[in-house]
Amino acid sequence: MTRAPVSLRTLDPDGLTHVELTWIEKRIEHWIRFGRVAKDQIIDRRRRIVSFRPGAIFAFVRWAANDYGTIMSRIDVVRAVAANEPFTTLPFVRPGGEILLSIQGWPKVSKVLAAIDTTDAAGVDPCDAAPDHWRHVHNRITAGQEPRPYTLERHRAWLKRRKTGG
Repeated sequence: MTRAPVSLRTLDPDGLTHVELTWIEKRIEHWIRFGRVAKDQIIDRRRRIVSFRPGAIFAFVRWAANDYGTIMSRIDVVRAVAANEPFTTLPFVRPGGEILLSIQGWPKVSKVLAAIDTTDAAGVDPCDAAPDHWRHVHNRITAGQEPRPYTLERHRAWLKRRKTGG
């Protein structure tokens, strides 16, 4: 991915990354596909804000439609950043994050959702998978190829690499 970090995070009182979710049935649907929510604030019956701790990885899905059908579908896998880390801005995410995957268009979004399901089926919580896996999924789907599945063996190798600082 060629996006460059655009800013350093300003100090937020709670140090969390906030994601605004909206749900207007069959019109605007924003949801979290995976991730460990640190805080959940209900604004009204259609909106809420979920927050993530620095380092947390989450998938944010946005879908919108009008009277004629789907007009936008998108999924982003994001790593929440700490106060001193650079980040890229993203709509509805404050202040932003490290974008590991960004895919648009329902056919491609559905492939990402299938890759998430495959990771889950391997016995690995997708928010614990190696960040490089989500970059790999982004690159393969963007190139029109099938991503390699994330296996328990790959996950164990990632955990060992992370433990040794590699």
